[in-house]
Amino acid sequence: MKVVGLNLDIIWKNKTENFETIERELQNQEADLFILPEMFSTGFCMDASEVSDRHEESLGFLKKISKEKNAAFCGSAPVEQYGKFYNRMYFVQPGGEISFYNKRHLFSFSGEDKVYTPGKNRIIVEYKGIRFLLQVCYDLRFPVFARNNDDYDAILYVANWPEKRVEAWEHLLKARAIENLSFVFGLNRIGTDGNKLFYQESSHCFFADGKEISQKTGNLVSAELNREELDDFRNHFQFLNDRDSFSIQL
Repeated sequence: MKVVGLNLDIIWKNKTENFETIERELQNQEADLFILPEMFSTGFCMDASEVSDRHEESLGFLKKISKEKNAAFCGSAPVEQYGKFYNRMYFVQPGGEISFYNKRHLFSFSGEDKVYTPGKNRIIVEYKGIRFLLQVCYDLRFPVFARNNDDYDAILYVANWPEKRVEAWEHLLKARAIENLSFVFGLNRIGTDGNKLFYQESSHCFFADGKEISQKTGNLVSAELNREELDDFRNHFQFLNDRDSFSIQL
């Protein structure tokens, strides 16, 4: 499976311009799955009442471009539902199937937990024979929530992870791949946001042994996810069989 992520320089609070940029950047690209950053339509913004989707604007865009390119699309957006705000990660398949995950671990350092409502469900989506665990940015710091119970093959992290903490981002992505015997694709934004935070290019895809398998061209990062290769690795190194048994209280 070919996966392509867009290192998007998100325009602050401007959905229309961000949608147009995404379409332009991906115009001549082909993939089975395209990944967009956290809050790809607005930037990581705490003005939830101003920027949150009330009429599925971001989801509508993902459905449209997914159909046009005959590929799945994944990314998160601020959403208002029943009077609450969520940082919602969508996974839209070209056949019209929609899955979503509401970010569980809200970034208290920025006050995200005071504005948005945490999700309660751990979401795994199967697409073209690969099972994907959906995760958003700060979730990366919480390995228990992402622990592989032999129920997924790849983790997708979408993020707005600033340059000043980027070393942690890169080390933790690799750690999640190794400890879970999984592909890990971490897609970060680039540029400067409305809070003057800078984001350097730092998107990666790691194999289950921690090796980088992604390639970068311009603002695109791509990787081939080979399920057979992963299964062979897991069959040889059966480390998941020795994992601890536990349950998570949500």
